Amino acid sequence: MTSDVSRGKAKRHTLATTFTQRKAFSRMPQIRQLFDADWPKTWEMIEPVFRAGDTFPYPSDLTMDDAFDIWVSDPAKTFLAVDGAGSVVGTYYLKANQPGQGSHVCTCGYIVSPAARGVGVASAMCQHSQREAIAEGYRAMQYNLVVATNTNALRLWQKLGFDIVGTLPGAFDHPKLGYVDAHVMYKQLV
Repeated sequence: MTSDVSRGKAKRHTLATTFTQRKAFSRMPQIRQLFDADWPKTWEMIEPVFRAGDTFPYPSDLTMDDAFDIWVSDPAKTFLAVDGAGSVVGTYYLKANQPGQGSHVCTCGYIVSPAARGVGVASAMCQHSQREAIAEGYRAMQYNLVVATNTNALRLWQKLGFDIVGTLPGAFDHPKLGYVDAHVMYKQLV
């Protein structure tokens, strides 16, 4: 049984941790293009996300080489968010959503380090990706599979101007919840 004193200490610890995280990220990270030499540190950050299997459709036993192909080789560009100490705190890729007649619409995938969540890194990367997309000539951005249980991402993408344009019933096989809905999200850029 937890006492009121223990709960109070835990709450103060949580608030202190949150304050420390926010203070550490008081300046937004630098966002720059990913280079091959950055991959080991990037993989170290994204591997647990792929292993968890609750936000991306990739196999949870994906190898480092296969992940490189998906996250770096296939996209038009891949970026890193790096904090003041040079640590990788986030990454995203940018690529055409479809070839040919659909190539004017891009798609992105974003991952933020657990230590940097809730302090604006995802928002900064999303805004950066939109500027990059426009510079690359894309007219719109589409997210093909935003898992409905990923409520933080849904809330952020909507705040940044994306609309849910479709819901795919049971399209994502969540490792704990079973088949859950996924959304297609879209934003006109120009």
